[in-house]
Amino acid sequence: MATLESMIVEDQREPEKPIDREKTCPLLLRVFCCNERHHPLMEFSRGSTPTNELQIYTWMDATLKELTSLVKEVNPDARRKGTFFDFAIVFPDVRSPTFRMREIGTTCAGRKSPDDTVTLAQKKFTIGDYLDIAICPPRPGGMTPMGRGRRQF
Repeated sequence: MATLESMIVEDQREPEKPIDREKTCPLLLRVFCCNERHHPLMEFSRGSTPTNELQIYTWMDATLKELTSLVKEVNPDARRKGTFFDFAIVFPDVRSPTFRMREIGTTCAGRKSPDDTVTLAQKKFTIGDYLDIAICPPRPGGMTPMGRGRRQF
């Protein structure tokens, strides 16, 4: 009778090397913000994009909290404490002429959240992808408009 053995292999990825922002050229990040929901993927079809584009020059090591701060600079309504920012990458589908969306994290204005330090590189952002942000203002009682059982920070 054969015996089965299991072996635990530790994931040994090389740690991310810090980007020297003085020497590395930034990338153009095309950001689309929408209140209380993400944009429908149909708005990214046939070479078009939603009309409310925000262009940010940044680096692959930009954190979601850093991007939250940049959005709050140009969007006064998003500055209220307790406003949630749901981040998603919008990218072309390699098998069809459509786009896909992948949620990558959530931050909250005025509060710490587990996704604050997540970077674009960690979430496999590729230059040319779009960033879609659902901005959800605070509601009485602490529930967010998307109501997806969000944890309180």
